[in-house]
Amino acid sequence: MSRRALRRLRGEQRGQEPLGPGALHFDLRDDDDAEEEGPKRELGVRRPGGAGKEGVRVNNRFELINIDDLEDDPVVNGERSGCALTDAVAPGNKGRGQRGNTESKTDGDDTETVPSEQSHASGKLRKKKKKQKNKKSSTGEASENGLEDIDRILERIEDSTGLNRPGPAPLSSRKHVLYVEHRHLNPDTELKRYFGARAILGEQRPRQRQRVYPKCTWLTTPKSTWPRYSKPGLSMRLLESKKGLSFFAFEHSEEYQQAQHKFLVAVESMEPNNIVLLQTSPYHVDSLLQLSDACRFQEDQEMARDLVERALYSMECAFHPLFSLTSGACRLDYRRPENRSFYLALYKQMSFLEKRGCPRTALEYCKLILSLEPDEDPLCMLLLIDHLALRARNYEYLIRLFQEWEAHRNLSQLPNFAFSVPLAYFLLSQQTDLPECEQSSARQKASLLIQQALTMFPGVLLPLLESCSVRPDASVSSHRFFGPNAEISQPPALSQLVNLYLGRSHFLWKEPATMSWLEENVHEVLQAVDAGDPAVEACENRRKVLYQRAPRNIHRHVILSEIKEAVAALPPDVTTQSVMGFDPLPPSDTIYSYVRPERLSPISHGNTIALFFRSLLPNYTMEGERPEEGVAGGLNRNQGLNRLMLAVRDMMANFHLNDLEAPHEDDAEGEGEWD
Repeated sequence: MSRRALRRLRGEQRGQEPLGPGALHFDLRDDDDAEEEGPKRELGVRRPGGAGKEGVRVNNRFELINIDDLEDDPVVNGERSGCALTDAVAPGNKGRGQRGNTESKTDGDDTETVPSEQSHASGKLRKKKKKQKNKKSSTGEASENGLEDIDRILERIEDSTGLNRPGPAPLSSRKHVLYVEHRHLNPDTELKRYFGARAILGEQRPRQRQRVYPKCTWLTTPKSTWPRYSKPGLSMRLLESKKGLSFFAFEHSEEYQQAQHKFLVAVESMEPNNIVLLQTSPYHVDSLLQLSDACRFQEDQEMARDLVERALYSMECAFHPLFSLTSGACRLDYRRPENRSFYLALYKQMSFLEKRGCPRTALEYCKLILSLEPDEDPLCMLLLIDHLALRARNYEYLIRLFQEWEAHRNLSQLPNFAFSVPLAYFLLSQQTDLPECEQSSARQKASLLIQQALTMFPGVLLPLLESCSVRPDASVSSHRFFGPNAEISQPPALSQLVNLYLGRSHFLWKEPATMSWLEENVHEVLQAVDAGDPAVEACENRRKVLYQRAPRNIHRHVILSEIKEAVAALPPDVTTQSVMGFDPLPPSDTIYSYVRPERLSPISHGNTIALFFRSLLPNYTMEGERPEEGVAGGLNRNQGLNRLMLAVRDMMANFHLNDLEAPHEDDAEGEGEWD
């Protein structure tokens, strides 16, 4: 009877036999024997060996965890030197031929062991473990030596190329000063820090499941209320790459050029409804920016911001694969009209973010605009970046920018930097988490810089105190250096910069601690002036030479800022020009990639009455005439007459007959005529 049938008669199951002292059975055999006896496995689990290795049969599978050391044992005379040679046979098992000097009893006999061989095997096991430790240590040393060799090779390469410089790491090893962080381009990141993630993302999660858009963007988050996106014909190409910089430019397809021509005709008509009727191009960038300004003037801030975000999404979908927002090495030439839309869209989005209470996000947008063309700075972002850094309480960044750019950009000659940097040092010294030595050092640096700023720009003090509703000391207001004459005698270009800074950043000085610190330094400057410090006269001569006329980018920045005090100080040659919201003060050296086609104006023909009506209403058309090409929905004659009557009524309402002089009663007869 077979052993399997005998187990069934006894009611036993395989693997449930009681374990005796010799139940753990290691069966060492060759590969050939293992293959032959593979289907005859009984109580143990056989672990297959590789070439030249022996199989191991155990009852408990978890015992195999510690048997990995057996694989590395050398085989001497057909046996493993480090293996315990205690073989056991469970009761009821048949005898098996064993290799070596051990024999097993059959059918429940006790197991015979050989203690001498077991002790000999344990000694060999200790030697084997020592050998393995030596092997591991030798391999570790070899790997370390290999790494050292690689380091030496790299050092030789760096020495040969001159890249290895001794001493501390240079400033270039840090991130670029205009490096933009992706996570700070999203205003939700800043709002989460203020109000919590649940309050910000609570209403956005169900919307995001439904939106289907072609790509993920960094500047904006597409909304389900937007029209379905289709490529409007806007693309970007790489012009050239040199000195580590990449120069890009947006391009317009023929279809986009036609939409651009229609947009220009609609803008010339001075009728916002004509821009709205351009339904064929819902992602035309200039139309979206112009409509955003119209909504903002009507105090519809939400719609204005939504239109700007849609324009940014349209332009970001057209990015070149190599164009990077964060590297600070990608350039866009402002002289190309196709690139200006991206500048203006970023600026408008930055303005909305600042008003929304996200100065940290607005600072990243400011750095992004400045990185697109830092040398020319077409929108003059250096007049704004200090304000955003102070509002975001990023004092270290403002100080670093001043230290790195002062040598080649003379930032101290701008009133905003001259006063913002010492304020940043002072506010940094007020932080309690700094060591006392750093606090005192920052306080001394702040006092030194504010004294230099007051000496260079004395006309800033009294308007600043007036904006902060602070009455100055009589000794200060009556002094010749800080008196009213200081504000009157400064050049017009400097007055414009001062008005721009005060209109934007005066509220940052309202803190009592800041005012007391400013007062101390004002008295220090007055003492230096009374003592005849030669630096006072040098600063006066420098003001007369440097601020003769403001460049065009400053005028463009003032127009975009919409600060009343600064706009009022613009020169007449700028205020008399027609300023378009989609392209304020275009550069004189504009690079055109395509020319707008000439169109025939209907004003060149017609009778005198029609010419008179068109002089009052550019959209007026006589019966039988076609409306101007590109203007959607021209006015017919009845509509033109109605518009004309409304215009005449408004003119008559503004015309006061009381302003005309009537004849006096005592005048002679015949002289009662209007003067």
